[in-house]
Amino acid sequence: MTTGVVLMAYGTPASAEEIEAYYTHIRRGRPPTTEQLDDLRSRYDAIGGLSPLREITQAQRDRLASALGDGYEVALGYKHASPFIEDAVAKLPTDVVGLVLAPHYSRGSIGEYVERLGHPAIESWHDLPEWRAFQANAVRTSLETLPRRTTVLFTAHSLPERVLVDDRYPDELLASATAIAEQAGVSDDAWSLAWQSAGRTPEPWRGPDVLEVMADLDTEGVLVCAQGFTADHLEVLYDLDIAAKARAEQLGIAFARTAMVNDDPAVLGALAERVRSFQR
Repeated sequence: MTTGVVLMAYGTPASAEEIEAYYTHIRRGRPPTTEQLDDLRSRYDAIGGLSPLREITQAQRDRLASALGDGYEVALGYKHASPFIEDAVAKLPTDVVGLVLAPHYSRGSIGEYVERLGHPAIESWHDLPEWRAFQANAVRTSLETLPRRTTVLFTAHSLPERVLVDDRYPDELLASATAIAEQAGVSDDAWSLAWQSAGRTPEPWRGPDVLEVMADLDTEGVLVCAQGFTADHLEVLYDLDIAAKARAEQLGIAFARTAMVNDDPAVLGALAERVRSFQR
């Protein structure tokens, strides 16, 4: 009997021509203004024209499928681009398990993926030892290139305050950051949490933003560990590698960003085992 696995991710446009439709889908069917669309296009242009997320997510799918082996069929399902989550479910056997390529649960993010999936899913994997070990090693490696007085900022995607009421997302982020810092040998006074990539809507989003935190630090360097993400994509390649780096240059401090998981075999292999265990 074959088990279908829907590997779910945010999605990204496959071409420049798809950017407007993609942005409209994110905005729940409301087309962006000309200014909003031009701003998004300029961000893509700044990182080379398009995000590499689609290729990376495909590589993650391939790695997971290889680790699972016979008896499993893995299909990608995106939240905001084709093939959508519902498309992936339709092509798989009736016995379906879901996995989102984001380590931390929140009702306003992972909860929406699972609702659209309509099948059991692994809602959180921030406690995965191999993932935490990867992050800790990335922090240690990056710190070797930075000044002695460097602050580590663990970041994740901001969400609207209204969806974070009684939500476990902030607690899971704190738990994983605490564990990663301890494994990496970072003292309690040398790291903190920050938020990034808040949506451009009138309602309040969780902060403080990483750029604000950087401006308030008394430090010689900043190392950002984007623990809320698993791939190099727009929120990492632009919001951190361009915007946060520019802020560090303005402040006269050193800046670095840790490597992303992408299709790391140890992490994807451990996720495959988490899928197997979830079925038992």
